[in-house]
Amino acid sequence: MTTTGEARRAVVVERFAVRSAVSLVAASAAGIAFAVVMALVWSGWAPVRETDQAISETLTRWVDRSDALVAVLGAVTRLGDTVTLTGVTALAVTWLLLRRRPWVAAHVLVTVAGGALLGVVVKALVERLRPLVDDEVARAPGWSFPSGHTLGSTVTYGVLLLVFASVGRARGALTALVVATVLLVGGTRVALGVHFATDVLGGWLLGLVWLALTTEVFRGRRRDEGLPQAPLSEGLVPEAADDLSPLAGRRVRVPPDFGHVAARLLVAWGLLLGALFGLGTWLTAAGPDVPPAWDRAVVEWFADHRVPAWNSAMGTVQTAGGTGPVIAAALAVCVVALAVTRSWRPVLLVVLGMVGEVTLFLVTTAVVDRARPAAKLSDNLPPTSSFPSGHVAASLVLCTSVVVLVVRGTRTPWRWAAVAVLLVPVAIAAQRLYSGVHYPTDLLGSLLLAVPWVAVVASSTLRGPDRPTRFDSRAKSNAVG
Repeated sequence: MTTTGEARRAVVVERFAVRSAVSLVAASAAGIAFAVVMALVWSGWAPVRETDQAISETLTRWVDRSDALVAVLGAVTRLGDTVTLTGVTALAVTWLLLRRRPWVAAHVLVTVAGGALLGVVVKALVERLRPLVDDEVARAPGWSFPSGHTLGSTVTYGVLLLVFASVGRARGALTALVVATVLLVGGTRVALGVHFATDVLGGWLLGLVWLALTTEVFRGRRRDEGLPQAPLSEGLVPEAADDLSPLAGRRVRVPPDFGHVAARLLVAWGLLLGALFGLGTWLTAAGPDVPPAWDRAVVEWFADHRVPAWNSAMGTVQTAGGTGPVIAAALAVCVVALAVTRSWRPVLLVVLGMVGEVTLFLVTTAVVDRARPAAKLSDNLPPTSSFPSGHVAASLVLCTSVVVLVVRGTRTPWRWAAVAVLLVPVAIAAQRLYSGVHYPTDLLGSLLLAVPWVAVVASSTLRGPDRPTRFDSRAKSNAVG
């Protein structure tokens, strides 16, 4: 038995040594390849320069023929921009900290931040100008080599793949998703004419080298502490699979009264739609552009008291309350709630709340064709009608959901401080009135839409013995999703 055990351990050690050697060779090859590409770009070698230019000219000429293709490429390339990568990193680090993996969170943070700094340094050293093409599709500031989007996506999504590969069930899908994303982001930079092909190649290679270096440092620390070593295919922290998994091995159970819950949500949705129709019909009885006198008076009062400083401040509030920020905030709430409770119920609350809000808003605004106030500050508005306010309704649904989750999920006195988050929809409502894009009754419609809908969804998703885990300091994460 001892001989057999020793033989097995010897085989494991041998396989680990072989895989480590292969990884070292691959990292060295990537480093040498990057050095060669950088030297060729830096020297301005004619064959490379001409090939780069020809590729850029061909792709931009082809892309410029379709506005739809430009829009798609623009959407894909945003997966590698600074805002997106920062948000993804912040969510991942938050998840790891909530799951009590601070060293892994620090590794992710150092890897991503170091990669960004490395890209800035190399750009400043090479000082390569961006492509000049006949068919300009997009523009980007700064130097060209290496591609910051490509380097950033390689490092950020790469280190998250190495960390979350510990969750075996998601390993294959996560690997395919990361590889596809990194390749697509790099391809869009060339197709949009903001980088040469060698810029993207340099970004990929430099990103792989940096990932290899930081990974070796992390694994070296594990060896120093006597932690077990495993191939990278099993992730950087295979022993943390339960902590990294959303439900930590628990199954999602469909409640026996699922049909009843779905019917209740549909009935509530229909009743709210009827109430919104009734209020909207009454408000537009005299005409779509003839509001009640007091409605118009409030908007005109705000218009008469506008000043440049407030205009600027309200512009900031408008940007923060837009569709993109609200979606990002909803995603962050879902990630944090799932990390804390280990249950899908809070996610269902947020997702169903937002889906119901969007559908109620779109149907109502399509039927109740109320004109916006004449005193509006800007004409750059979505084509939807004035009733109800989508910005206010969306922020109300999200912030009310947060309050419900915090108040239900804790028993400490500070939980009521979560009510302060409702100041966000209040500020957005003030901005909509100040800018003259909605009447007070439009905001009343948003309140009628949001609060009852969240109440119904919360009572349907958070009720029963399988409720989310309480996440005060005394609780343990043992809820079943």
